[in-house]
Amino acid sequence: MNKTIAMLHPGEMGAAIGAGLIAGRHRIVWASAGRGAQTRRRAQNAGFDDLETLARVAQAADIVFSVCPPHAALEQARAVAACGFGGVYVDANAVSPETAREVGRVVEAVGASYVDAGIIGPPPNPGASVRLYLCGSRAGDIAPLFERSIMQAIALEGPVGTASALKVCYAAWNKGATALLAGIRALAEHEGVDKALLSEWKISLPDIPKRSEMITVSARKAWRWIAEMEEIAASFDAVGLPAGFHLAAADIYRRLEGFKDAANPPALAEVTAALSHRT
Repeated sequence: MNKTIAMLHPGEMGAAIGAGLIAGRHRIVWASAGRGAQTRRRAQNAGFDDLETLARVAQAADIVFSVCPPHAALEQARAVAACGFGGVYVDANAVSPETAREVGRVVEAVGASYVDAGIIGPPPNPGASVRLYLCGSRAGDIAPLFERSIMQAIALEGPVGTASALKVCYAAWNKGATALLAGIRALAEHEGVDKALLSEWKISLPDIPKRSEMITVSARKAWRWIAEMEEIAASFDAVGLPAGFHLAAADIYRRLEGFKDAANPPALAEVTAALSHRT
């Protein structure tokens, strides 16, 4: 059965997910009020129906997908709850299991059902490998929506927070390691051993030189990853594990905020200079 699905904050990820759902013959709606020109273009190009306000979106939608920067996840849930939304709320943000559970409590308090979700992979465009992990009592209702989509939806067993925990563990290594390697390259350059380090890596860890330059591609997204690293740190701390590594990763990404919306990826020298600059 075709659904009306709201996509909140259609960035690159949300726009691509929505376009895939439209291809599956679902209607995607969004609210343009307060959104910038770039977001409006993405939503229009993806084929979203603009209902202008969040209140109208909440009234029309059977399902709400929240795909926004992690620091805004709880605020967005509260805004939707304030509209009296009573359908299925899917939070697909990179948040800690506890934040995911708090989002669930907020939307369930007004009668909505809640699905915790975690996205692993890039925006689901042709050639991409991306998965949407889901948990919660309605996860089995959400997964079939993606049968015709590039994105593979996988329902997990376990309580709310399970999907977010999987995302946290994956990103703790993937994005955490990118931050660590960026910091190492900045230190090596400062101490004048960058060339020697690369030579040694090519001998003993041949995959690392290329991996250590991934930060140049990621720098434009660094502003989004600050809160994600903080959510990961909170996840570690909540179970008694040291959180300092990912707080440091958050600081690495914070120093790269200036590359947000850059027309082209920065050179590695620009990245290491930004990291070495004390704010």
